Amino acid sequence: MDYYSSQISKLIEELSRLPGIGAKTAQRLAFHIINMPEEQVAALSGSIVEAKKNIRYCKDCFTLTDKELCPICSSPGRNKKQIMVVENPRDLAAYEKTGKYDGVYHVLHGAISPMLGIGPADIKLKELMLRLQGDVDEVIIATNSSLEGEATAMYLSKLIKPAGIKVSRIASGIPVGGDLEYIDEVTLLRAFEGRVEL
Repeated sequence: MDYYSSQISKLIEELSRLPGIGAKTAQRLAFHIINMPEEQVAALSGSIVEAKKNIRYCKDCFTLTDKELCPICSSPGRNKKQIMVVENPRDLAAYEKTGKYDGVYHVLHGAISPMLGIGPADIKLKELMLRLQGDVDEVIIATNSSLEGEATAMYLSKLIKPAGIKVSRIASGIPVGGDLEYIDEVTLLRAFEGRVEL
């Protein structure tokens, strides 16, 4: 039995298709949108349509942008000889928030996962290899430390090293504030192996 009119039900249904939005959250969002002033609803829907229409991949790093080059790739102050490889644009944003990295990025849009049928041809690896034909000194592999991220890192390393380019991997280990007794063995081992001199 439907509790709401067809338009309200349709709005709830569409909102619940978004990732991380369950039925209750979709319902809450739907009623919030219905109670918003009409100009705010128009601005929201307009920005969604405009984003979908205008956002594309940066021609160099493949992050999302509304121009040919993203702000990072078009910045003259960035070190174009150092490329950090990340899985998605959210990872890029996380590194940018640190304010400590001055190189450029390459977004793979995924990771190699034979279990899910995702191979090297399904992510932006070919595009990375084309970039490496230019003047590049180092590739920093910053994929997640998941099984897929590790597989992708190993594959990239084997692919890039023969070209004579330095390949490094981000360190991983114990998070700040983490108690050793609750950390798994693999993470402890990675933290031990990645130790640095003080």
